Amino acid sequence: MRHDCLIDIGANLAHDSFDTDRDAVLSRARAAGVGNIIVTGSCLTSTQQAIALAREHPGFLFATAGLHPHHASDLDDETLAALHSFATAGEVVATGEMGLDFFRDLSPRATQELAFHRQLEMAVAVGKPAFLHQRDAHARFLPILREYLDRLPAAVVHCFTGTRQELHDYLDCGLHIGITGWICDERRGQGLKDCVRDIPPDRLMIETDAPYLLPRGLRPKPATRRNEPMYLPAVIAAVAASQDRPITQIAAETSATARAFFALPNGA
Repeated sequence: MRHDCLIDIGANLAHDSFDTDRDAVLSRARAAGVGNIIVTGSCLTSTQQAIALAREHPGFLFATAGLHPHHASDLDDETLAALHSFATAGEVVATGEMGLDFFRDLSPRATQELAFHRQLEMAVAVGKPAFLHQRDAHARFLPILREYLDRLPAAVVHCFTGTRQELHDYLDCGLHIGITGWICDERRGQGLKDCVRDIPPDRLMIETDAPYLLPRGLRPKPATRRNEPMYLPAVIAAVAASQDRPITQIAAETSATARAFFALPNGA
């Protein structure tokens, strides 16, 4: 499948697994029809790198600025001030990745919650959408988020893998939903396949979360487990199959939704 304006709303291109062939990765993405990639900032260093990449590839790459809950323990006043400064950059189209992760608990839960609050305040202050992470933390994530919804310009629950009830909780709050290659996994993605049809076209966006979540079933089979943006069409195909709608329609709708959500400039 090819479509020249696909938008990957979340790829960790600052990850060191791309250090040896990042330019080739971007070339393959373009060849696969990916027109824009939002490079995820998940800590101070990766945020800086994401912005640098966006500046090297203007109009193609954009960035987010934030601290993943795994790194919540790193958020002191100095780090927050730096993130706030980065978030005001023109290349930055969203704040985050931010949220709660009670699955791995790499930072204490109370620390994660504080970091989430402070970054949501930052998102409100800079007036940019929030790029959200939630895993096994819905019961705490939603009430915290609700405190800010009337002041946030928009928010997307990135890499959604939750239950139908969680999905509808988010949709009822006006949130957007990001779908990854998790939907391609016949072992654990069936629940997502069943509920993705409930997502309205103007709330649905697609992402690879590269280098993670390589879609299963790719042919020819990739030589490594590293995911990259060139595989975004596989996610679109899986969403289209689950929604029983044409691939071209899903491609056009998700791109239009992402363009509006991130306020990408005309021609990007």
